[in-house]
Amino acid sequence: MKKIVLVFGLISGVISSVLMSISMSSLNHDCDSTSGMVIGFASMILAFSLIFVAVKVYRDKHNGGIVSFKNAFLMGLYISLITSTMYVASWAVVYNYSMPDFMDKYSAAMIRKLETSGEKPAEIKEEIAKIEKGREDYKNPVYFTLITYTEILPVGIIISLICAGILKRKKPENAAPAGI
Repeated sequence: MKKIVLVFGLISGVISSVLMSISMSSLNHDCDSTSGMVIGFASMILAFSLIFVAVKVYRDKHNGGIVSFKNAFLMGLYISLITSTMYVASWAVVYNYSMPDFMDKYSAAMIRKLETSGEKPAEIKEEIAKIEKGREDYKNPVYFTLITYTEILPVGIIISLICAGILKRKKPENAAPAGI
């Protein structure tokens, strides 16, 4: 099981990292793009689809067609952790070396959107303060890492739960013991 988790986790991590890097470089000049979020989540779902494949391979080829919900979920969780860690590391490289002004552009785009939203001036001022605080907090490496994990890891956990629910298979009640 460890080898399957490692192999599929690394492949999933490469997929998520490469697709994130490509999508972020294409959005470099348009931080206000909703399509970037759609592409980002679609690439995460694509990468995490390997959880299904990994659990199915383990169940059908290595475990006699049986896998508990718990083991299937744990496999998915471990793959999600590997993938998410690679994603966080890749974003750190892209952000620090290719897009160090990303948060400035992103914050400015959020403020522009807010200012044209029609909200009350007091609410706009309060939201702008939150945006500015978030931009400053993002400079802290611990905050940066935690926020980046929250982008991807929940998606992996949800997909792990779904895959575990779909792929769990118990030993049949009337099955003969192995070796007979």
